[in-house]
Amino acid sequence: MTKILVIDDNKAVLNYLRIFLLKTGKFQVDTLLDSTRASELIENKDFDILLLDMDMPNVTGLDVLKYIKDNQINLTTVVLTGVADVDLAISAMKLGTYDYLLKPLDEKKLLDILDSAAYEIELRKPRTDTSKQFSLDTLKHKEAFSKIITQDEEMLKTFHLVEKYAITDDSIIIWGESGTGKELIAEAIHKISSRRDNKFIPINAGAFANELFSSEFFGHAKGAFTGADTDKKGFIEEANGGSLFLDEIGELSLPIQVKLLRFLQEEEFYRLGSTKHIKGDVRIIAATNKNLFEEIKKGNFRKDLFFRLNINSIHLSSLRERPGDIEFLAYYFLKMFNKKYKKNIKKISNSLLTFFKNYPFPGNVRELQNIINSSMIVESGSELRKKSLPCYILENYNLTDEINGEYAPSSLQDIEKEHIKKVLAYTNNNKTKAAEILGISRVGLISKIKNYRINN
Repeated sequence: MTKILVIDDNKAVLNYLRIFLLKTGKFQVDTLLDSTRASELIENKDFDILLLDMDMPNVTGLDVLKYIKDNQINLTTVVLTGVADVDLAISAMKLGTYDYLLKPLDEKKLLDILDSAAYEIELRKPRTDTSKQFSLDTLKHKEAFSKIITQDEEMLKTFHLVEKYAITDDSIIIWGESGTGKELIAEAIHKISSRRDNKFIPINAGAFANELFSSEFFGHAKGAFTGADTDKKGFIEEANGGSLFLDEIGELSLPIQVKLLRFLQEEEFYRLGSTKHIKGDVRIIAATNKNLFEEIKKGNFRKDLFFRLNINSIHLSSLRERPGDIEFLAYYFLKMFNKKYKKNIKKISNSLLTFFKNYPFPGNVRELQNIINSSMIVESGSELRKKSLPCYILENYNLTDEINGEYAPSSLQDIEKEHIKKVLAYTNNNKTKAAEILGISRVGLISKIKNYRINN
């Protein structure tokens, strides 16, 4: 049974929460009226969740949060307050708060938050057989994650959380570096949700200029501007009843953020050039590779929009944090591109695997996939070797050593020259395609061809 401690300076609130939570039969509840004793109880009793009032005399809620963080106490905290102070909310969340609720409390929302928190706590508990607890086979909707290749325990835990959040209709922010699979997780959320039979529409939120946003997002009426010859549905109407995935939400300009916030608040909109209001029933799933707390502090992201979107959060680990997935994924992509290019490269050299395990992969899984793709195009043997790596890696890492009998030319220039020759041969001397594979501009490729005196 989940153990909850409630700290509040209002005895009526403590009595209400104690009775309400005990009636559910899910929780064991202790209460504390005197916040000066908070550290004593937190240290001496093994609580799972803390319901914490912020506005208390002597020792405030922020004081308690700082104590928990400074002493690295494993306690999930849900903040309660009667004041709609967004700055206070941000301060609390930066100190590790799980969620934030305004008084008077919404009982259903409180229980939803406590259930989710209890579920996460259960996932974090050590087990003697974690491989069975967090395997793909224990997922209720295994098929929803079929596009995400992993054997990493933390990622499998994340899948279980995704299943939990997906069945609600709340907005979600997915946090993670570029290339970690945020869109795939968003798609999995949609497939599990009650909206699965309607559309899932992914868009790059940062790709819109201010003047285009209203037209693309909300649509436009005939005659709204020059060239608007017919009525046009926007993304909201296209996704009606389904899910809209806004990737790179942190790139939205402030004027666009205002328009998005208005839609989230009112759940209606009108097309550009029209005064007719249209209801929009859409679940918003957002994603970011930015620290939105820092963006809020800089004035680049609206606090009210953040709290509208961040009802639930999912964090995706970088590939650097999943070292056990690197070789696993490399061989998955090897098999995939063998089929695509009708090749029979049977293995990846030991020295290349060693390099992969030490390489930081700033582009994460997407970068590993692109590296295997590019390398297999130019590899002529039955083993994928370091000398077939893309130019940007060869230029920035000293790969001229001889490892496990794998020969590399004597200079990085020689390696690059040979790699360019192989790519040109593969593309039948199509410089545009070759430049795309090499990750450089066509002008840059032509310059290198001249410098290296490559006959073509």
